[in-house]
Amino acid sequence: MILLARLLLAAVSGVLVYASYEPIGWWGAGILGIALFYASLIPWKQHRPTGWAGALLGFVHALALYLLLLPWIGEFVGNLPYIALSIVLALYALATGAFGVLIARHKWGFLAFPFIYVAVEFVRSSLPFGGFAWVRLAWGQINGPLADLSPWGGPALVTLATALIGCGIVGLLASLRGGLVAIVVPLVLAIGAGFTVNNPAHTTEEVTASAVQGNVPRMGLDFNAQRRAVLANHARETHKLADSGEQPDIVIWPENSSDVNPFTDPQARSLIDDAVAAVDAPVLVGTITRDEVGARNTMVVFDPETGPGDYHNKIYLQPFGEYMPMRDFFRLFSEYVDLAGDFKPGNGDGTVSMRGIVVGVATCYEVIFDAAYRDAVLNGAQILTTPTNNATFGFTDMTYQQLAMSRMRAIELDRAVVVAATSGVSAIVHPDGTVSQETGMFEAATLTETLPLRDSITFAARYGQVVEWILVGMGVLLMLASVVLRKRR
Repeated sequence: MILLARLLLAAVSGVLVYASYEPIGWWGAGILGIALFYASLIPWKQHRPTGWAGALLGFVHALALYLLLLPWIGEFVGNLPYIALSIVLALYALATGAFGVLIARHKWGFLAFPFIYVAVEFVRSSLPFGGFAWVRLAWGQINGPLADLSPWGGPALVTLATALIGCGIVGLLASLRGGLVAIVVPLVLAIGAGFTVNNPAHTTEEVTASAVQGNVPRMGLDFNAQRRAVLANHARETHKLADSGEQPDIVIWPENSSDVNPFTDPQARSLIDDAVAAVDAPVLVGTITRDEVGARNTMVVFDPETGPGDYHNKIYLQPFGEYMPMRDFFRLFSEYVDLAGDFKPGNGDGTVSMRGIVVGVATCYEVIFDAAYRDAVLNGAQILTTPTNNATFGFTDMTYQQLAMSRMRAIELDRAVVVAATSGVSAIVHPDGTVSQETGMFEAATLTETLPLRDSITFAARYGQVVEWILVGMGVLLMLASVVLRKRR
């Protein structure tokens, strides 16, 4: 019965952490969820869970979270891929629970467990096939004060602070020395860090930017079959922008806004050139190109005076979507395997120049990777953009979850972010993570706003990876320490 109560607590904790993510966005629920998860691992009077029981508790916690967080993956391919991914991701939490139980046997365990949590999160976000960083605990803190820690350590530091406060609550309730410190210190540091976010002193100039959302004829996996219609929609919205009297300096189209390659299709090229000429500003267009290596997911600048210019070939590709690892093996489980693409990763510096303005580009899935925007900023990016295609996920939470990541990157790197989506939600994000404008889903719309260009290099941009390695290293050492102490006992 006690184990059953622990399992129930672990499941509820997963539900609470889910509630911290957008579109619900109750950031405090993430902290409370971690508190309940840690509470399920600690000894209860004379009952001390085993390592195996801890592994099961970790799995239940994670599975409850991911089954609620990731249904958008199965929107048009059925439940099997989404459930399978949730189970695979939950397997990582076996280690979180098992080592968590061992470390929770000690009075100082509530201070150690957050580092273990970060270490497992790092592995899950890195391996295999580049990992799946979509489910980092930090993303659920975008509406709370802890997000302001991101300029000093990126999402890894935000995850640590979230887990530390949650575990600190358990320590405080258990009258353990240091529980209050574990709660107060991260909050005080976050509030202090908040005063350094969005410093106008780093604004060098301003730029008027437009995000064009052309919409798609219908949602679903087959929207690409309507490529010319999607392109025509974005061209039409750009002509409307030109007729509106707005005078943007740069215009951002979404990923896949022209899946008809304008370098091989004269009609597609004509539609783009006419739209670019009408708005009289460089336009960043999402398209599909091919070179001697293979197919590329490309964002390319079209200038009304000089024509095609800089481009960004997507570097961090989505496995099981843009490419299929172990295709023959996974074909045994799903007929949808052969719908996956065969794109090749790019090797650029993450930036494009649009009439002298250096724009950092993280195309859709790339926004979850720390290095994508950090490298862009270190290579001179003054403003960032997340061109994305979410039409394949319908009216799901996917677009809101992804927008939260762009908001976190804005805070982390002190840059405005222009989010341009094919079907919504497109948004204008300021360097403090606030959203000043956003579109609805599956509507044609254009957002235009004057935004700051920044020259700052945050601590996270330069040293964020080092911070994460230190946190992860401490987590691994604490895992080893928990095993050694168990053997001594």
